[in-house]
Amino acid sequence: MTAQYQVQGDIAVITLDNPPVNGLGLSTRQGIADGMARANADSTVKAIIITGAGKAFSGGADIKEFGSDKAMQEPNLNSVIGVLENSAKPVIGAIHSVVMGGGLELALGCHYRIAAPGTSVALPEVKLGLLPGAGGTQRLPRVLGVEAALNMIVSGEPVKSEMLAMLPGQKLFDKLAASADSLADEAMAFARSVADVRPLPLVRELKCKHPQGDAYFQFARNMVKGMSKNFPAPVKCVDAVEAATKKKFDDGMAVEREIFINLMWTPESKSLRHLFLSERAASKIPDVPADTEQRVINSIAVIGAGTMGGGIAMNFLNAGIPVRMLEMKQEALDRGVATIRKNYEAQVKKGKLKQDKYDQRMALLSTTLSYDDLTGTDMVIEAVFEELGVKEAVFKELDRVMKPGAILASNTSTLDVNKIASFTQRPQDVVGLHFFSPANVMKLLEVVRGEKTGKDVMATVMTIAKKIRKTAVVSGVCDGFIGNRMIEQYGRQGGFLLDEGCTPAQVDKAMEKFGMAMGPFRMGDLAGNDIGWAIRKRRYQEKPNMKYSKTADLLCEKGRFGQKTGAGWYDYVPGKRDAIPNADVVSMIEEHRKSLGITPRKISDEEIVQRLVFSLVNEAAHILEEGIANKASDIDIVYIFGYGFPAHRGGPMNYADQVGLFNVVQAMNRFAQNPLDDAAFWKPAPLLERLAAAGKTFN
Repeated sequence: MTAQYQVQGDIAVITLDNPPVNGLGLSTRQGIADGMARANADSTVKAIIITGAGKAFSGGADIKEFGSDKAMQEPNLNSVIGVLENSAKPVIGAIHSVVMGGGLELALGCHYRIAAPGTSVALPEVKLGLLPGAGGTQRLPRVLGVEAALNMIVSGEPVKSEMLAMLPGQKLFDKLAASADSLADEAMAFARSVADVRPLPLVRELKCKHPQGDAYFQFARNMVKGMSKNFPAPVKCVDAVEAATKKKFDDGMAVEREIFINLMWTPESKSLRHLFLSERAASKIPDVPADTEQRVINSIAVIGAGTMGGGIAMNFLNAGIPVRMLEMKQEALDRGVATIRKNYEAQVKKGKLKQDKYDQRMALLSTTLSYDDLTGTDMVIEAVFEELGVKEAVFKELDRVMKPGAILASNTSTLDVNKIASFTQRPQDVVGLHFFSPANVMKLLEVVRGEKTGKDVMATVMTIAKKIRKTAVVSGVCDGFIGNRMIEQYGRQGGFLLDEGCTPAQVDKAMEKFGMAMGPFRMGDLAGNDIGWAIRKRRYQEKPNMKYSKTADLLCEKGRFGQKTGAGWYDYVPGKRDAIPNADVVSMIEEHRKSLGITPRKISDEEIVQRLVFSLVNEAAHILEEGIANKASDIDIVYIFGYGFPAHRGGPMNYADQVGLFNVVQAMNRFAQNPLDDAAFWKPAPLLERLAAAGKTFN
């Protein structure tokens, strides 16, 4: 059973016991209902306490039930809350650690609530494109006041229990316990003190009004609309809370239910729920059991103090792990440390980091000019120039000095991790850890598994990724791994669109309207156009028959490498990131087009989006078929957290599923007829073709 029942004297205690966060799955809901029936039938029981085992009261719905009929199976959460409210004996929620979503809605159904300090309280459903579906929008405004409740519901962010307990007139908590340790005893004493109090208080019977009424809700609606343009749920949260102030409780519940069901079917909510489950699934590696013994990582070495090396080091310093940074020259080390200091000082200035935390983090950083000083560290990550010869020299040195069992990681973004591993006598210890720039900000980490990488190494680095708050996705070895291999096709399509009649601004605007953080040409300017140029030069040697637009090469020949030179596809003013269209670049594109004998044509935003996004999808289908990625959802995670793909579309593979793979294949067949495009590339990958023919999806 996932809900335990016991009687302590004259108090019955129902303990939710469904690790890790006491999710309210069917068996837990049944257990609560059964416990309530037993307590009410027992004449010796005077009051009932509901609490949670372990590290949560309840984190809400059981994610294993998402998208299944089980979530609505009786007793559903609304029915269980009804059982609490209708209990003949007082029900006290003893809340601690985490009370979120359905867990908070359950607590609001109790007659009384006592909370431990430091409890995280939230209704985070909006982050899944939904709103609370078991009375959260109706009950929370009644206990916290309309404005505080609406802020919590619309943001989905957690608030600490002691902050909420300080709100004037709040009725969420009847008592704040002295500490988490004393919660159980204090809940017992409180239960006995209210055992004979009648009538039993119900949240649903509390009044709920806002003094400004319509004016306040119109203001709130305008504010929320401006901040959530691609997401329908936040504005619907305002509608539901407004219903709490204008309708009888049961009528307000009916409004909440109708909105919840309508949101559940929106593509945005489906995408966000897909993303939520995909992020959790990404950490699971099919052939690496959860109980695989891991290596102990208490210290890290970073080779290279440049932008990447410094950013990587900061991740570990933030997590309280000592870092030793190595460079070849003292000036380079000093520059790297100064950049780290500057980044932290900016956070202190903005109030995001306390001075003592900054001091603690800097105290964990040490530097050296000698490989011999790295012998004691448990893991090393190299972040040196992206050239195989340079990596070879570094890994031969690491093989010489690092202790047996140390993990040797490369931050390479495209190079062969198997080749890098072969430079050592211990290929089982070598792994790719591809951080994305800026490494201290970007959430994605591509974990590249070599042919000989040990399972214990994989288990260890996946755990370390969590510790440094990264979302890790496993990739096999190929040129560019998952993300950069796909982005190359995206960039090629961008080039063809310029040849055929587009301007960089037109392509970027179409993709940004679709929801990308930035279009391909602004992205190129940010990353550095010279990086793409170097890759293309390599491609011209390796794949002489592959078709490319030469426009980007012409841009680089002019030295327009992007933001770092103040000029790329666009112009940039120092200190600003605004992309200013440049007439000379447009003329250069037009002249090149003319030299190829191409008559420009009008290209729709729809075609721009389809060609760019479906190029990602087709390359990804090849990646899946080759076993480079474990599952389609991993690719979605890579693109959302690493490349600015819109979260409300759930990633390129999820988007293709929503469009319909039959329609994707039809579009690709049309693009193959375009003589200026690459017909060979648009031949659908075998996996895509099979799924489309069978009416199936990637995910």
